[in-house]
Amino acid sequence: MSPAESTTFRSLRHHNVRRYLGGLAVSQIGAWVQFTTVAVVVDRLTESTTAIGILTALQFGPLLVIGAWAGSLSDRVSRHRVVLITQSLMAVQAALLALAHITGSLSLGVVYAATLMLGIVSALDNPSRRGFLTELVAQDEISNVMSLNTATMTGSRIFGPAIAALLISPLGVGWMFVINAVTSAAIIFSIVTIDQSQVTEPPRVAKGGQPIREAVRFIARTPLFGPVFVIYTVVSTFGYNHNVALPRIADAAWGNRMWFGWVMTATSLGSLIGSLLTAGRPKVTLRWMTANALLLGCSGVALAFSTSGPVALIVAIPLGLGGAGFIASMNSWSQDMCPPEMRGRVLAFSAVAFLGSYPIGGPITGVIGDSIGLTWSLLYGAVIVLGCVLWLRFMVISRSTMREMASPSTLSM
Repeated sequence: MSPAESTTFRSLRHHNVRRYLGGLAVSQIGAWVQFTTVAVVVDRLTESTTAIGILTALQFGPLLVIGAWAGSLSDRVSRHRVVLITQSLMAVQAALLALAHITGSLSLGVVYAATLMLGIVSALDNPSRRGFLTELVAQDEISNVMSLNTATMTGSRIFGPAIAALLISPLGVGWMFVINAVTSAAIIFSIVTIDQSQVTEPPRVAKGGQPIREAVRFIARTPLFGPVFVIYTVVSTFGYNHNVALPRIADAAWGNRMWFGWVMTATSLGSLIGSLLTAGRPKVTLRWMTANALLLGCSGVALAFSTSGPVALIVAIPLGLGGAGFIASMNSWSQDMCPPEMRGRVLAFSAVAFLGSYPIGGPITGVIGDSIGLTWSLLYGAVIVLGCVLWLRFMVISRSTMREMASPSTLSM
């Protein structure tokens, strides 16, 4: 591989990748405008972190229920076609929220129902959208393009929450939903105009059999994959619920709900840095993954004790860096580990572990915030993350290194 191709952005040499990630970036900015707006709306209506936790459960609960099946579907049918359908339905969902606001019928029940619809569609979209990206590059570029995908997803959060923070007051929440509906056209356009002659179709899994059980066996029996996946699930469940507590903290502790949008923007800036740092690595290792988890946990403790919005802005950058670096590391490492015909299912299981765990961690965070205290709603998750880091470093990686020394044929990290 030439020096030019070994850079952080090497997979962008493909026209299809540039088009796809470009459309995704624009679309995700609109999605984060809506996500931030919906959280502010629910906080205004209820002034309850539990209510926001329920909102999180509705958005990500469907992934927990049908995510594995969606991954199996992704390995059997055209991912291109699935993504086109699901992204179109997401645009419809945003338009329905805008219509509800225009007609004066935007209530907590309507927000919850629309969020559940979004959750179901997103569960179907996630493994196919990410799996389709691997079809646009060569095998040795999969790790890089998966990290750039994470950078795109997290980088869009730099602009989305900031746009919402700036425009909600002067324009109203209805226009925020319109922005999401309009920006959805970008990803739909990119999908429609992809050059199919440059797409590498993976082998399709035949109907019948036990595709989900096969994926479970693969994760459980592949060296290191099982324990690393367990750690990833626990960290995902309890380490990323800041969006549940921050709207209430911004209002009650920092004096203005709009600090929520600004802190999310700062977190996203850190996330972009963490994703790009991971993309620039020639090989993603478990030690790199662990270092990012350690940064996530330490920054989470600092955020819990932040006394003002400006302090939280500073802390949010390393929080996002560690959080996105950890996610990008897992996505890259796992895709390097699995065969092409298994990628959709492995991506689905990792999505279930990360996003599908929100219905568990989100409500728990909300209840802790309402019953114990807002500080503890952030602190408990950070402590759990740090415990996972210690276990991963000293119980998993160290033992694997000892096995490597005893047997050179063992899988390299």
